[in-house]
Amino acid sequence: MRLPDLSRFGGLTVPALPEGLTTRARDLREQTRPAWSPVAGFLRWISPLGWAVLALGVAGWVVGRATGWTEWLMIGAAALVLVLCCVLLAIGRTRVTIATELEPVRVSVGEPATGRITVTNDSPRGMLPLLVELPVGVSAARFTLPPLGSGKAHEELFVVPTHRRGVIPVGPARTVQGDPLGLVRRTERWTDVTDLYVHPRTVSLESLGAGLLRDLEGETTQDLSMSDLAFHALREYQPGDDRRYIHWRSSAKAGRLLVRQFLDTRRSHLCIVVDADPEQFEGGEDEAEIAISAAASLALRAIRDDQDTTIVCRDQAASRTTALLTLDALARVELGSSDVFGRCTEAFALAPDTSIVVLITGPRRPFIEAQRALAQFELEVNKVVLTIDAMEETGVQHLGGLTRLNIRRIQDLRAVLASGALV
Repeated sequence: MRLPDLSRFGGLTVPALPEGLTTRARDLREQTRPAWSPVAGFLRWISPLGWAVLALGVAGWVVGRATGWTEWLMIGAAALVLVLCCVLLAIGRTRVTIATELEPVRVSVGEPATGRITVTNDSPRGMLPLLVELPVGVSAARFTLPPLGSGKAHEELFVVPTHRRGVIPVGPARTVQGDPLGLVRRTERWTDVTDLYVHPRTVSLESLGAGLLRDLEGETTQDLSMSDLAFHALREYQPGDDRRYIHWRSSAKAGRLLVRQFLDTRRSHLCIVVDADPEQFEGGEDEAEIAISAAASLALRAIRDDQDTTIVCRDQAASRTTALLTLDALARVELGSSDVFGRCTEAFALAPDTSIVVLITGPRRPFIEAQRALAQFELEVNKVVLTIDAMEETGVQHLGGLTRLNIRRIQDLRAVLASGALV
């Protein structure tokens, strides 16, 4: 980094700083780290309240010495002695083993998730009561351990709230040594962070149907192909045809070259794009969560039907993977503005062999934007727009070459699909 030239500042001539000053300062800091690092670590023990009491003690002592007031000297001395006593309480090595366990590590919204923390005293002597903190999401669980003898263990249970979809970090577990007043606080980290995945709520769906997607196990299209598995008919040879598909026996009988013609068969592939922008839903974040739940329900059903599945939602994507990893990706989604055109572009790049694409959005998203986004997929791809709108009746519409579905709540998805809307 080049430092600014300070050779002329305010009419004064100042020597320019050397360009290597920053590098030299960094090198000096690294060389002196063994000397100042323990001091910096010790100073971090003192809390803001402790610094305030320490400043009061120094100020009282200075004022008392300057004015000769005994009262100020007593206040300063008391504050300094108090801080010193609190520091002494934080000194000492803690020899424990802490283990945390979550069961299970993947749950759906509303399902119970419990954990266990076990603390074992590894010291040859008994241990005084100790405070253990375990961060859980944005909050923290605090446990005050009873006195433990050498080799003894203590176990505490805790519950993780799962009322919202997301990934909840649990840990690291820390021991806290200090004083009851909170002037000095010394923490030590003992465990790593464990992620609890809270998956979106889903509903069970009937099989999406053999007519929905084309599959190699017998489902064919009406598209003709010169190279596939499903034989259709014979036709006369034309220049450019692959000679490997000439049917020689039929050609000998007909007196002219005949080639095989096939019906195109393709592997089933369901592609789901989720618009996770709360501004596009009348119900805000609640309806955006319903959109994610609908996507999870469709993806689970398709994966259980052994169909390839791709799902794209904001910065998260999962393609041709397991149900658990798909739900993990949806759990990591954070609601916010979303570019559906860009997300559909990403989905098409991940799944160019898509046979049906579903865009899940809200009623505030202009229909023309949904059309433009889905137009990136091939013409033969079945295109569906699923909207979440509690103010509109549940139903099916066919508009502009697209199938438009509307549901009010996640339970309505089963009824809409049962009507054959995606077939």
